[in-house]
Amino acid sequence: MTDLRASTTALYRAKADALVLAVAPGPRLLGADDLPRPLRSTLSPEGLKALGVSGKADEVVRIPTAEGGLRAAVVVLTGTGRLTGDLPSAEQLRRAAGAATRTLAGLGSAALALPADDVESAAAVAEGALLGAYAYRAQRGRTAADAKAPVAELELLTPLARDKTLAARLERAAVLADAVSTVRDLVNAPPNELYPETFVQAARDAAKGTKVKITVLDEKALAAGGYGGILGVGQGSERPPRLVRVEHAPSKPKAHLALVGKGITFDSGGLSLKPPTGMVTMKCDMAGAATVLAAVVAAARLDLPVRVTGWLALAENMPSGTAQRPSDVLTTYGGRTVEVLNTDAEGRLVMADAIVAAGEEQPDAIVDVATLTGAQVVALGSRVSAVMGDDALRAAVLAAAERAGEQFWPMPLPEELRASLDSPIADIANIGDRNGGMLVAGLFLREFVPNGADGTRLPWAHLDIAGPAFNEQGPHGYTGKGGTGHALRTLLALAEDLG
Repeated sequence: MTDLRASTTALYRAKADALVLAVAPGPRLLGADDLPRPLRSTLSPEGLKALGVSGKADEVVRIPTAEGGLRAAVVVLTGTGRLTGDLPSAEQLRRAAGAATRTLAGLGSAALALPADDVESAAAVAEGALLGAYAYRAQRGRTAADAKAPVAELELLTPLARDKTLAARLERAAVLADAVSTVRDLVNAPPNELYPETFVQAARDAAKGTKVKITVLDEKALAAGGYGGILGVGQGSERPPRLVRVEHAPSKPKAHLALVGKGITFDSGGLSLKPPTGMVTMKCDMAGAATVLAAVVAAARLDLPVRVTGWLALAENMPSGTAQRPSDVLTTYGGRTVEVLNTDAEGRLVMADAIVAAGEEQPDAIVDVATLTGAQVVALGSRVSAVMGDDALRAAVLAAAERAGEQFWPMPLPEELRASLDSPIADIANIGDRNGGMLVAGLFLREFVPNGADGTRLPWAHLDIAGPAFNEQGPHGYTGKGGTGHALRTLLALAEDLG
């Protein structure tokens, strides 16, 4: 994990391998008022243009300092993108700082002199820098030396370095970045190493040093308890499924938030087999469960005054002689029967069991997180997730996401689509109208949300993160290729709001 500390050191005195400065379109350098004279003309608007620097988002340019009067060997110019005011937004600072540290892998240290004169800006720079300082190198063998380690030390240059409020925010940034790295590591892990049983061990490892309580239901306990959704999906694999409950339980919680995560450690589609190219990234189908696990652990490390229970529905969806068949009928936890018309619509089956189990504890809200549908990617692309559910909770999720810097978009649950899930032989079918498939999947999950003590359905929201959970394109901002950790920051912000 990259270390970060705040300092009031003048940028020309910073002892680091690289000095990171922000550039806005124009181009113009932001801040850096105490830049040594030899570099002022070089980094003037005219000088920046001559260097080909534009200030656009994701642009990172290195300039050797030579006789420039700095201790750092290079200046790293990172673009903020177009500004709506005089200064970048918090998310623009996160992305600019993250883009810089992402490209500085292999260096020992870097000093960050981006605009950080208020707590929000300084915290955003810290978050982005730590999020960008990530690399997955666990599977490297002979090429291990080619995979550079993230920059080891970061120094945030800010006049608020001794501010107690900022100190708390920097501690939070470190916890948050560590949690996102946990999600990324799990999503990036190969499916021959990460399957339900080993995921359980990964959960225990992640919770070490905290008071998080972990309870595991193995295949025998799942059968005894009637968890037909999880068992049905997992019965085609030699690696049996698990349902894992993780809990952060402070002594006097102000609220109880239940999180449910889809944990399909590999999705072949089952007997409704995916095409070969469609399976290549299906190790990421457990991103929801990884996100829930990391969110609960982060809540515990931050000692949030909110009870947070996480439910990880873990199974491997494989074709075999024991796999569930199209037209099978499963009895899910709680007694509702489901006709399986497509074994590749498996995530909603494991989630159904977990949502019912989570609701039995009567939490104040249930939020489920899943790489659920390809229709989400068609509708919103690879960087914007969908949120559906009850109006008030949906709005709360969107507010938390806005503050956290993650992109979510509100989607409806049209009642006219519900009829397409009707089954002639069971309580409900696992697929319906292909048009609006993301919304149909949300309607399916809604059927399993239990009622509260007042007889009405518990507050519930569904997050479909199918596209943003795994970056198949080029790196951008603080996000590299592979697992992204998307939605973790939103869930943590939501938990904080409830406290």
